[in-house]
Order: sequence, then C-alpha cells, then structure tokens
Amino acid sequence: MKKKILIRIGSLRHGGAEKVLVTFLKNIPPQHYEIDLLLNLHSGKYLNDVPGWINIIYLNQGEMITTNRLQDLPKKAYRKIYQAVLKKFPKLLYNGILKGKKYDLEIAAIHGMRDEILNSPIKSSKKIVWIHNDLKKTESYHYSDDEIRKFFSFDTIMVISDQIQDTFFSLAKNDQERNKIIRIYNPLDTDEILIKSKAPVLHYDFDASVPTFVSVGTVFPQKGFDRLLRVHQKLLKEGLQHNILIIGDGYDFENIKKLKSDLGLDNSVTMLGFTDNPYPYIREAGYFVLSSRYEGFPTVLFEAITLKKNIIATRVSGVDEMLQNGQLGLITDNSEEGIYTGMKQALTQPESFSGYQHQLKNYRMPFDLENSVKAILRIIDNP
Repeated sequence: MKKKILIRIGSLRHGGAEKVLVTFLKNIPPQHYEIDLLLNLHSGKYLNDVPGWINIIYLNQGEMITTNRLQDLPKKAYRKIYQAVLKKFPKLLYNGILKGKKYDLEIAAIHGMRDEILNSPIKSSKKIVWIHNDLKKTESYHYSDDEIRKFFSFDTIMVISDQIQDTFFSLAKNDQERNKIIRIYNPLDTDEILIKSKAPVLHYDFDASVPTFVSVGTVFPQKGFDRLLRVHQKLLKEGLQHNILIIGDGYDFENIKKLKSDLGLDNSVTMLGFTDNPYPYIREAGYFVLSSRYEGFPTVLFEAITLKKNIIATRVSGVDEMLQNGQLGLITDNSEEGIYTGMKQALTQPESFSGYQHQLKNYRMPFDLENSVKAILRIIDNP
C-alpha cells in the first residue's frame, strides 16, 4: 500500500527551499508514495517541474501580490483572511479541500508551515519539518527560544546545516528531543548543473577586459544586494573597474533597481531577473559573490563550487561548512565592509584566488543527489 503524504509550502516561487523540494520530488519513486502538495498560492517558476504523478492542491491562485496598490488590496485581503480562517479552523481544510483524506505523514517543507502542520486534526500522522533558515536571524520574524522550542512538537526536525543543528541541540531538553534533530544534505543535481552550464549565454555580454561579479538569489533584503551595490559604487570611485550581474527576482526587485539608478550604476550593473538556468552566467563570470545578511545553507554556493568559481561569501550560516572553513573560497565578515574587502582583494590581488582554484580542482561534494534523496526517504519511511 502506498504511503499517503501531505506536503505544505507557501508557493513554488524561485527560492532555495522551493528548488530543493522540487528536486527531491523529481527523484523519488512514485510507486511507493501518494503525495498531495498543498500550496497557499498556486504560483512560482518551479510549478512546471513538479512530476505529474504528484497531486497539486492550492488555496489561492495567481501571482504573489507584493504591492499595496489600491486595486490589489481587496484580493490581497481576501487571500489573507481565507488562509487565516483555514489555519484557525483546520477541519474546514481537511474535510473540505483535502476531502477527508487520512495521511500517514504530514511535512512542513519550510519552517513557516509549522503551525499549519502541528494543528492538523489527523493526530495519528507522523509530522516532519524541514528547516532551511537560521531562525534567529530571519528578516520577517526573529524566533525566540520559546518559539523555536515549539518545533520539538514535530516527530522529526530536518536541518540543513551544522549551525542550525547546533541551535536546536542547544535548546533540546533531553535525548528524546535531541534524537528528533537530523542533519541532512539538500538534494542537489550536480550533473544537471554541469550540463545546463554549457548552454549559451543569451542575455548578457561579458567584457573580457573587465571583471564581472555575479550574484544569484531571490531579491529580498536577506540577500544583501543593496550592500553589494554600495560596495560596487565605492570600488568604482577608487578607480577599480568591474561589472555586477544580479540574477533573480523577488518583492525587493524594484527597490534594488531604483537604488542602482540612484547610485548612478545603470552602466555597470545588470539585473537580469529570474532565469531557470543561471549556470552559463555563473560559468562565464570571473567571481561569484554571496552578499547575504543571513542564510540557512545557501544551495547556490554549492552550485558555484560545482562550476569551480572564484567565490566571495559573507560569513552566514552554512558558509564555513560549505567552503571548508575558507579552503574553497574567500569568507568575509558579514558586513558591507567585509564585502568591500573581499571584492577589493579580487580586483587588486586576483592571484590570491589561485589557492582556492587549486583546492576546487579536485574537490568532490560530500554527498550526491541519490544519497541525499535516500536519506530523506529513510526519515519518511521510518515508522
């Protein structure tokens, strides 16, 4: 008999957690599982990548509304109220939209779905949460110790980095709680990355005479693109010519675009928007920059490592672990000054990155796609 699973996530927009979830779903055997994927919003670039055998259910349809324009407010308010009602009265959701199905497992694919899964009226189901962020540093809500401890109501807490694991271990009160915390590697298809990276660059002209720094991520304040632009301007004023390429979209896109113009950087900064294949651009760029204020385990760094890029990254959760404590790339202070120092080193002492290239040349990932998927399936299959 197939195991019945409910997975909840907000949408399938272009974020790391969403990509990881879809990569996992694409690589599990359909003959063993019956999966309902419940989205708050039926939108996102990864919708088309979900395997056809997975049943997609949604509460609302259409794109995310990120503005407060008068004409958008009624729809925005309706969505918020509708989701709040279903959250407060979960039986309406389970008996109505989910048609009374009895699930064996219920999974919160992001930490934001904690209460939705824990409030499930199905008391017999195994409940799993997948933590992708350092909860003490999220931009929308800084979790207190008491709030983080609520996650111990799950049967299993999957964490994606040593730093997140340490946070939960420090708050566990006994061995039973500590045993709930399982460190897993995100599924990452390195073969797909290498194959896609060979595609032609279509929407950007690389200038071989000027270094290009590429940064990839959802355009949220978390990613620190504002810091990157200010550092770029400062370096240009010092006469250090270079270009910036930002790949990604998000609710802060127009703000960063405006900042780019306000700082007089329209000729040296390109905001490409979202592309489902950023790898040719990463391959061609001289440097990859992670300017984030916080992360959980930035998958995009593994993509840059796979493509053997010169890397500059702020010290956020997961970076020391991924860059082997600075053997595979330059780790800077998590500040504007740190980013400035790292980029200036690249521009004035490019030979200093040869050591990283030597290490990257023979580096092998500490996991592969198959092993990561198997590790998650063992958690799912364990009674």
